[in-house]
Amino acid sequence: MEVVVGRVGKPHGIRGEVTLDVRTDEPERRFAVGTTLRAEAPAGADRRPSALTVAQARWHQSTLLVHFEEIEDRNAAEAVRGTVLYATLGRDEVPEDPEEFYDHQLIGLAVVDLDGAPLGEVKAVVHGSAQDLLTVRTPDGRDTLVPFVAALVPEVDLAAGRIVVADRPGLVTPFPEDVAEDPA
Repeated sequence: MEVVVGRVGKPHGIRGEVTLDVRTDEPERRFAVGTTLRAEAPAGADRRPSALTVAQARWHQSTLLVHFEEIEDRNAAEAVRGTVLYATLGRDEVPEDPEEFYDHQLIGLAVVDLDGAPLGEVKAVVHGSAQDLLTVRTPDGRDTLVPFVAALVPEVDLAAGRIVVADRPGLVTPFPEDVAEDPA
């Protein structure tokens, strides 16, 4: 299982260090010295390394700066700009924080309301700038988006294979007037 953990930003200095757009809640774990990450160049880019190994990582103000073994100078750092970095996870690997989840842990879980009535199944996780959204496929085949926030998703029970959603009309279940107008 692979997850996106970052994207290479602009060079920092002349010795090959780059800024990193961090896409993980565990940067200390994912960018530890010696970690090798799969590297995917942006579409249309020249040939680039298919893997990058962390030689050094440090925080500068609120920016993670990383030096990779394969990047020797500023020119090489500029050449990998925009590269997306992937970490490989074991199927049973879980985040250190019990309130965090990997996408693959959520996809496929049953979605129920506060009373336990079925609402559907998680089909995808959409990572937005403000918050993550769960794509829920309802039994009638509609896809709805549920903000993945505690007020609307008070419980995630991986062992039971379900997510509880504090549903209300218009969130997962349609508005009553939408159901009345449905000719089917």
